Amino acid sequence: MDKKRNLQLPPAVWAFAAAIVMTLLAGIGVLRRADFSVSDALYQSREASDGDIAIVEIDQRALEDIGPYKEWGRDIFAQTINTLNMSEDCRPAVICLDVLFTGETNPEADASLLEAAGRYGNVAFACAAEFGTALVEGPDGTQRLDPFSILDFSLPYEALREASMQGHINTMQDVDGVLRHHMLTLTLPDGTTYPSLALLAAEKYQEYHGLPPVTLPPTDSRNFWYVPFCGLPGDFDESISVSDVISGVVPPEYFAGKIVFIGPYATGLQDSFITAADHAQLMYGVEYQANAVQALLWGDYAKEAPDSFQLILLFVLLLLGFAGFWRRAVRFTTVLWALICGGWVAFCKGAYHFGWIFHVLWVPVGISILYIGCLAFNYIRAVMERRHITSTFQRYVAPEIVREILKDDEALELGGRLVNIAVLFVDVRGFTTMSELLDPEQVVEILNRYLTLISDCILRNKGTLDKFVGDAAMAFWGAPLPQEDYVMHAAQAAMDMVHGSEELSKELMERYGRTVSFGVGIHLGPAVVGNIGSPQRMDYTAIGDTVNTSARLEANAPGGTVYISRAVADALEGRIRVHSLGDTIKLKGKKEGFEILTLDEILPFHN
Repeated sequence: MDKKRNLQLPPAVWAFAAAIVMTLLAGIGVLRRADFSVSDALYQSREASDGDIAIVEIDQRALEDIGPYKEWGRDIFAQTINTLNMSEDCRPAVICLDVLFTGETNPEADASLLEAAGRYGNVAFACAAEFGTALVEGPDGTQRLDPFSILDFSLPYEALREASMQGHINTMQDVDGVLRHHMLTLTLPDGTTYPSLALLAAEKYQEYHGLPPVTLPPTDSRNFWYVPFCGLPGDFDESISVSDVISGVVPPEYFAGKIVFIGPYATGLQDSFITAADHAQLMYGVEYQANAVQALLWGDYAKEAPDSFQLILLFVLLLLGFAGFWRRAVRFTTVLWALICGGWVAFCKGAYHFGWIFHVLWVPVGISILYIGCLAFNYIRAVMERRHITSTFQRYVAPEIVREILKDDEALELGGRLVNIAVLFVDVRGFTTMSELLDPEQVVEILNRYLTLISDCILRNKGTLDKFVGDAAMAFWGAPLPQEDYVMHAAQAAMDMVHGSEELSKELMERYGRTVSFGVGIHLGPAVVGNIGSPQRMDYTAIGDTVNTSARLEANAPGGTVYISRAVADALEGRIRVHSLGDTIKLKGKKEGFEILTLDEILPFHN
């Protein structure tokens, strides 16, 4: 009963509850990892760069030519810088070293690097912060744990720092370990701010070429912005090794006016990441920097829509989806589901082109769960209603017929159809007189006993119990589905009623001193059978002259007697014993010569 009561909650309650639950799941990050992956696939698209960014690689060839990286002196980098700036007329716009030079090492090598960095004014070195959790004091004096605190900060050694520019190279992956955001600037606890190496490179490029300043991207509370990667891993790779620059294989003029990144480009140097551009292949740090620089130069950014707004939008769409799915046909809900999911993906793609980023997966997953849930609910409801209909209909129709009807969707089609049926009417004789002499409770008890007997006889003989009218009842055979020997079933039900009433009469005589009996009428012929009535109230019944004639036969039958028509007698000829009354009894609405017979016995061989 509790399950039934729950299923009968107002649809608005179900809709609100389902939308709230799925919105909360999205809000707490259940879909975060999967959504990131799908969003990357939808938003990130490969595009050709402008060709103004060159990567000088510390690659395997350089390691073979020069030696193991850990044995490299800073004079190698000084020589590379000097070679790139060899001609005053065709120097790079900026040279960015994606390598940390903290602390002094070999004085001679350090001096050469310092001299090269300070001579040209176009060299930028990397700096980096170490983040972690620390106790910080808020503006109001209260202390709290900040998981994004700067625990340490690495800069080039002091002399080199003063002779060059610095930009931070911090890379912060999202919770799924994928690099898709870039920290635009980094502010130290003392208030000193460092631009990212990519931002510094883009600004120096614009300045070198006399172009307007870089249009800064929209950032979040921690100064991160979404990077639209234009290249996959390897797209910026021109196979220019440090050894190629030093040896002059690639002439310095090739780098004129360009942004040059120098950094690790070998697996063993451990400077590679999974990025939003490609989840299957690692991208080297200098390639990531190049993608960020290209995005800054283009200035074509997209801002992530606030989660609060997206959660509200998700909640509203879930409510609308529920309204569309609730108690609807499967075909309709499936089309609606596909339209909502496909429409949302198209909306996200379009919004991205207009500068807004939405969670691609939130709506499709929420709507899909809702769609499946509503399908399941509709199925459960249909099963429950089917069971209810079955149990209810079995009170009127034999279980065998009910099973056949439920197999045949057209068996109970709206409207009626003309079929041959055997119709039985039965009435309790003497009941009115008895009811005047007994208490109401006793009257109801006796009536229920008789009506139960009538029902049992009809259903046991595979009949359809059409209705009770006071102390009378109507039943028919041959519909809603065709039946074999349906006329005999009707006759057998009538005889069972007569014989059953005899036993019941004895009991009533002993208890109340009074008894009653049945008068039964059966006729055979065509009748319209089906759902008759209005859309608001329909009955599955039979109408027509056959029904009226059966009622007239019953009205004239004495207690304990079964009147049948000649049509019934002919149908059962040789299987029953009858006595013809001829046309001595006049039935209302019937012409002269309508023969009435009494059904005296069903022959044992055919019983």
